[in-house]
Amino acid sequence: MRVVIGEDLALLRDGLTRLLEAYDFTVVAAVDNGPELLPALVAHRPDVAVVDVRLPPTFTDEGLQAAIAARATIPGLPVLVLSQHVEPLYARELLSDRKGGIGYLLKDRVSHVAQFVDAVRRVAAGGTALDPEVVSQLLARHEPPLAALTMREREVLGQMAEGRSNGAIAGKLFIGEKAVSKHISSIFTKLGLPPSDDDHRRVLAVLAYLNV
Repeated sequence: MRVVIGEDLALLRDGLTRLLEAYDFTVVAAVDNGPELLPALVAHRPDVAVVDVRLPPTFTDEGLQAAIAARATIPGLPVLVLSQHVEPLYARELLSDRKGGIGYLLKDRVSHVAQFVDAVRRVAAGGTALDPEVVSQLLARHEPPLAALTMREREVLGQMAEGRSNGAIAGKLFIGEKAVSKHISSIFTKLGLPPSDDDHRRVLAVLAYLNV
């Protein structure tokens, strides 16, 4: 699986490269600034991009803007954002493009290698990987869509937003998988997502939940 990394801190960039390559990823490019990131993404068309939001020269949103621009050229390009802080505006902009895998993790909360690697793979496969704190801060700004959901349904949807399967949600919330399925079915109904063969209905539910 081919990866492009956008990270300005040399130690972290090198660490991500070594870590991913130890888990059978191939890092085809690792750049340290915004102007070089977009050409790298377009040239290499990786299976997933791991990108810091703030890159030189201005340390504002160069990384994410490069990733969003690359997705415009390469529809569905999977992007996993690593950030020091929650940037709700940038997160919503990324999530508003509903094609391809998306993830947003806080650097300080990526404490388990296996979880991080799983997140990279999940995003590369077209799934989502959202840090709970990112979800929490986005929800704080978008309360109305949640009005119809019960507290348990909100908990289930929050777990879905983090990319967990039904089995993992059941284990996390200490309920049965059958109960999880019932809650998810109710969530789809309340969020206006009718039955279909679309495998991305879970993603659409998360996006509706975040109101992006």
